[in-house]
This record gives sequence, structure tokens and C-alpha cells, in this order.
Amino acid sequence: MIATRYQQMIKRLGNLIDSRMEADGPPPDTLARFFNWALSGAWRVIGLAAFISALAGATEVLAMFLLGQVVDIAASSQPIGDSAGLLIGAVVLLMVLRPALFGLSASFQSVVVGPNLFTLVVGRLHRWTLGQAVTFFDNDFAGRIAQKQMQVARSITETVIETVNAVLFALATVIGTAFLLITIDARLLIVLAFWIMSYVVFLWIFLPRIRSRSKARAGAAAMLTGQVVDTITNIKTVKLFAGTLHESDAAQSAMQDLRGRALAYGEVATLFRFGLITLAGVLPLAMVGFGLSWRDAGVTPGDLAAIGAVSIRLSQMTGWVSFVLMAVFSHIGEVEDGMKTLTPPHQLTDTVDAKPINVTAAEIEFRDVSFQYGGGAGGIGGINLTIKAGEKLGIVGASGAGKSTLVALLLRLYDPENGDVLIDGQAVRGVTQDSLRAAIGMVTQETAMFNRSARDNIIYGRPDATDAQMIAAAGKAEAHDFIGDLRDNVGRAGYDAHLGERGVKLSGGQRQRIALARAMLKDAPILVLDEATSALDSEVEAAIQIALDRAMDGKTVVAIAHRLSTISGMDRIIVLEEGRIVEEGAHEDLLKRAGTYARYWNRQSGGFDSTKDAAE
Repeated sequence: MIATRYQQMIKRLGNLIDSRMEADGPPPDTLARFFNWALSGAWRVIGLAAFISALAGATEVLAMFLLGQVVDIAASSQPIGDSAGLLIGAVVLLMVLRPALFGLSASFQSVVVGPNLFTLVVGRLHRWTLGQAVTFFDNDFAGRIAQKQMQVARSITETVIETVNAVLFALATVIGTAFLLITIDARLLIVLAFWIMSYVVFLWIFLPRIRSRSKARAGAAAMLTGQVVDTITNIKTVKLFAGTLHESDAAQSAMQDLRGRALAYGEVATLFRFGLITLAGVLPLAMVGFGLSWRDAGVTPGDLAAIGAVSIRLSQMTGWVSFVLMAVFSHIGEVEDGMKTLTPPHQLTDTVDAKPINVTAAEIEFRDVSFQYGGGAGGIGGINLTIKAGEKLGIVGASGAGKSTLVALLLRLYDPENGDVLIDGQAVRGVTQDSLRAAIGMVTQETAMFNRSARDNIIYGRPDATDAQMIAAAGKAEAHDFIGDLRDNVGRAGYDAHLGERGVKLSGGQRQRIALARAMLKDAPILVLDEATSALDSEVEAAIQIALDRAMDGKTVVAIAHRLSTISGMDRIIVLEEGRIVEEGAHEDLLKRAGTYARYWNRQSGGFDSTKDAAE
């Protein structure tokens, strides 16, 4: 019964902070405002935890005061019975009130604040990061971004916990100590004040240095993580190109940089601890020494006992608090380092009045569209193209001709620098991004899988699909049979088997068939195929082509192809060169023109498949 009530109490405490709360707007790029953004909605509970911690700190001084009173009673001839109330009060304080407050403070730290704040902050950071444009991820290490999210969430959580648990606890103890000294001899306040001033100056000198060096150490650690994760993610390439030594050297360079930053941090941390211990030893000597010299002013043995106990406790506590502050400033440095990576504003955002797209016919129009990647090479210029509802359009061109750029602009992974992309007359930059991409199914050449089950990877296209619908889509994509034979390293089988990071446990053809099943299950009105069968052998491709024909029925289709035979049956084919449409028409018409398309076709049909002249 007691255990059940305890569990219920812990559960109620654990729900005091809603760890799923959405953040209010984008993350600021200044420290104080960033902390407020990360912790908004939890401040009341944090304040309650701080109040409880302060009460627990106050009991420390009260216990020392009662100790002094007991010593005075023992030193006097006063009967013990006359002090029964004082003794009972000491018992209640030490056996009931103090344990209750310390226990409640520990519960807030371990149950209320710690787990919930970390989840709250990392959730907000992750949601914000997911909203970044593709270029944000292209320009950084995946491992580094992930590490920054965890680093910032952990450091903010630890900063709050340590501030509540130690700093406010100690502050209450210091204030209580001041009141205790007033009751003994007010002159002792001067000693305490002078020592506190020295202590503050000491912290003022060291803590900023600790903060900056911790920030540099965190940056070096994240860079090392990014380097290692990048190597492991591409381990097959490392093996195939005998790059073990090169990758080891690159990681070693990052390790040495981290080592240097850690040594610099260790240097200042060592000086800080040495000075702190020296300073902490001064307080009890000064307090007891002055107390002894003022015995003629009425300082009793009990007072001296209380002064000695509280000054020793205070010096110990300030040492503890100083280490805590060192950790807090280290965490603040890590937060500042992470902020640089995680707080940039979103480059692609929904407009204020953006509404979900309403796809009725699925007609696509590129209206005088131009886009260059940062003003450099590649991209497209002045594209005017209408893809009618239900039309199947093939796109051909050399590498860098602009094929993938067209698809990226359709999906609004980038915004055109000039012109508009429209679907059923609606500019894609004026609708919500999620609704736009929900209306487009896509299968790419480089198909990446989640390290989740085959089921999870397929129903990603339609999370509410039934198992029967999922299996039907897998069957159409010629994936059902091989999925049934899957086994992972922990014994999961079939649709429950996990596929490994990026689907490494599957062949290229198997990955593309699962991707096809995902697109078929999604059943979006627009279907984009970017080299959708490039990793398949001819026999499997022929089987899937039948399924693709069924999947394309009634949809508007945009298909990029390297293997021209896969798009020869399209309603229309366009040929891109240097970002412009140079030819368009049906397969037979383009062959008769004996132009660029015919040249590509003749080279492939003649047995020479030029990757330079064919599609990306």
C-alpha cells in the first residue's frame, strides 16, 4: 500500500512539467533569452524547486544555532528539564523537518526537473532543427548537429539543477548565517562580508575563463564527433578506397585539437581549485579567532561552537558551490557553443497566410523560373514548362543540366530566385510545406532507409495504413517476397526486421523496391521518379516497370532517367542543357529530330552508356 502511494506521488511529481510543450517562436541568439525560450512554461515549477532548496539550506543554519544552544545548556548548571522545549525542537528539526525538506528537494531534482527539462529542451531544439532547409544539413555534419542538440539540452538541464540545488541552497545558508552572527556579535558580519567580497572577486576572475575555455572544448568535441560519425556513416567507402589510415589521421587531428582545448580547460580548473581550497580555509580561522577575542563582549562557548560549526560548514559549502559554479559556467559555455549551430533562422518558411494545398487536377507549371545555387554553376534559367494533369513527363540531360533542380523547386526544397512554381494554379511558396510534400510521392536514386523495421520504412509514406495495405504495396513493388526472408541481428524477422543505418543490410535494388512500396502506399496525386530503377537488374526492373505503370495510372508523373528505355513510353520528354530546355516531344519525335536526345539514345542502344552525356 505504501509502495503504491509512493509510486503515485512520484508519478504526480513527474507530471508537474509538461515536457511536450511547444516553444514560443524561434530560438533567440542571446544567452538569457535563449534560456528563457528553452525553459518557458517550466519556470513556476523551477521556482518552487528553488524555494524548497532554499528552505533546506535555512535548516542548516537553524541546526547550528540549536547546537550552540545545547552547548550552552551543557556548560551551565541549568536543569535539562527546563530546556525540554528546545531539545524537542531540535529533535523535530533533525528527525522530521530537515529530512522532509531534503527529501522533497531531491525529488524535485531527480523526478520533476531533471528528466522533464531535458526532454522539453531537446524536443524544442529538435523540432526547430527539423524545420531547417536542406542546405542547413548539407553544410554540416549530421553527427555534429545531433551532438549539439543533446549537448545544449543536457547543459541547460544541469545548469538549472545545479543552480537550484546548490546556489540557492547556499544563498539561503549565507543569509541564515548572517542572522545567526547578528544574534551573537554583529561585528562578525564584517568578517563574513570581507570574506564574501574576496570570494566574489575570486569567482569574477576565474569563472569567465572557465566559461570561454569550456566553450572551446565543447566545439572541439562536437567537431570530433562529427568527424567520427561521418567516417562510420561512410564506412563502405572507407573500406573500398583503403581510406582507413586517412580517416584515422583526420580523426587524430580532431582528437589532438580536443586534447589541447581540454588541457587549457584543465589548467584554469586546477588553479581555480587550488585557490578555492586556500580561501575556504581562511573563513573558520577568521571567524573563530575573532569570536575568541570578543569573549569579553558576551560570546559564550555555545556561540563559539555555533560559529565554528557554521563557518566550517559555510567554507565547505562555498567550496562545493564553487565547483558547482565552475560546472555551471562550463555548461553555459557549451550552451553558447551550441547556440551558434542551432539558432539560425529558418531559410525556408511558410508564409503567414499559407494554407494547405488543394490538389484537384495535379497540373504543374514552371513559370519563367530561374535558380542558381548560391550564384555558382548549375541550376536553371528562364524555364517555362507546363505539365498537364495526368501527363507523364520524362526529363533527360547531362550532369548539372538542371534536372534535379526542377524537382527540388517543385518540392520547395529551395525557392526560385525568379518566377514561380505552381500546382493547380497555387504557387508552392504560398502553401504549407508539409501539405505540398504530402501531395507528392517520390522515389530517388539514392534511396536511404531508416534504421527501423521494414514495416516502419514502408508505412512512412502513409502512417495510418493497415498491414494489409502495406503488404499489398510491397507486393506491387516486388518487395514482399524478399522482406519475408529478412532477419536482423536480434532475431526479428520479416516486416519486423530492422534494416540497419541507411538500409545497409539491403542491396541497392531491395532498398529501391521498399522505396517504391512506400511511394505506392502514399498514393499521392503527383509522382516523382528520380532514377527510380537505376539500382535494379533488368529482370527485376521489367517486373517493377509493370507495377510502376499501375502506380502512375491517373497521376501526374515527373521522371528523371539515366536509362532512357525507362522513359521512352512517357507522354512527353524534355531535354535540358545548361539549365534550359533545348528539346521536347515524344520519344519517336525526338529520335526523328536527330538532336541531343537521339545522340543519347544511340549511344545507349549501341552499348555505350555515357554518364557524362546521360542523366545525373
